[in-house]
Amino acid sequence: MVEFRMPSLGADMEAGTFVEWLKKPGDRVSRGEIIAVVETQKGAIEIEVFQSGTLETLIAKPGQKLPVGAPMAIIRGDGEAAAAFAPPPAPAVKALETRPPPAKAPVAPALATPSAGIHTSPAARRRAAELGIDLQKLVGTGPDGAVTSADVERAAAAPSAAAAMRQAIGAAMARSKREIPHYYLAHSIDLDPCLRWLASENEKRSVAERILYGALLLKAVALALHDYPEFNGYYVDGAFRPSAQIHLGVAVALPKGGLVAPAIHDADRLPLPQLMVALRDLVNRARRGGLRSSELADSTITVTSLGEQGAESLFPVIYPPQVAIFGFGMVLDRPWVVDGTVVPRHVISASLAGDHRVSDGHRGGRFLTAVAQMLQKPEAL
Repeated sequence: MVEFRMPSLGADMEAGTFVEWLKKPGDRVSRGEIIAVVETQKGAIEIEVFQSGTLETLIAKPGQKLPVGAPMAIIRGDGEAAAAFAPPPAPAVKALETRPPPAKAPVAPALATPSAGIHTSPAARRRAAELGIDLQKLVGTGPDGAVTSADVERAAAAPSAAAAMRQAIGAAMARSKREIPHYYLAHSIDLDPCLRWLASENEKRSVAERILYGALLLKAVALALHDYPEFNGYYVDGAFRPSAQIHLGVAVALPKGGLVAPAIHDADRLPLPQLMVALRDLVNRARRGGLRSSELADSTITVTSLGEQGAESLFPVIYPPQVAIFGFGMVLDRPWVVDGTVVPRHVISASLAGDHRVSDGHRGGRFLTAVAQMLQKPEAL
């Protein structure tokens, strides 16, 4: 038997509120399958299981606030015999906060029964009635636009979500600046080769299939990490742990404030068209609150860009336990010397923040240069 526990979804997470199970006891679950929904400052997160087997016992209850590492369920591994399971001892259970039951109040008929044109699950209707949430005002994220329990919980938490996220981001960044000896480097990159190649390449594609230059920036960083692995991994327990995989965290600004940096897994292995699809999908799900737990926990390095917000350059803060973050500013028209002649060029500012416990400015500068050189040959990305 294996305990399935509340995962850590980043350095800024201490606990999450359990929303609902998507599986029931006795169901077969496979590694990577989504089995539950948890609400954090980052929104409703779909929780994946990392142990194949049979869901034996459900411990977490809707509305419980669970600290990272708290037991949520028991999974019986393949080949193991079914056995009776006693819930965790009292101290472990008492460590989990439970929301107080709402005061009894008359329930409006519109909340007690499905409204015309509103598709909801029975669990979502019950929770909406308990919390006094008007289903008519919710946008469903379930199949065919159905309102789910997660949508109801998200609506209930909305008034304080932005403030909570800002507090969590502040705590993580304060920890980063306190514990990580940052150094910063910057480099200007001629983006004309990329933009010319993209214009030609996109003429062959439909509007929906076109590649944005942001995908090339991500791919260049991912490929350059092959030669500079000291920027890809985690600093944990006083030592650097390099990652064999390259999972690029992509900073995404959220509509109601704050940001998340979910990962594009194995970004170095994805062809550009597939990387562009993954990027669009990740941004869309991040902004509507449909991320998976692995996407928030697996980033090995983060890439952020404020070009669309008008920032010429930026010097970002490393997100612990990562050891580096790459930043891009806006594309500007600048004079550039080519073969001894000054010509206009589209230029972008790239920046790198590195952890001096793991790397130094010499290697950081070469890493920046490697990214710039790859962007001069976009057809090879």
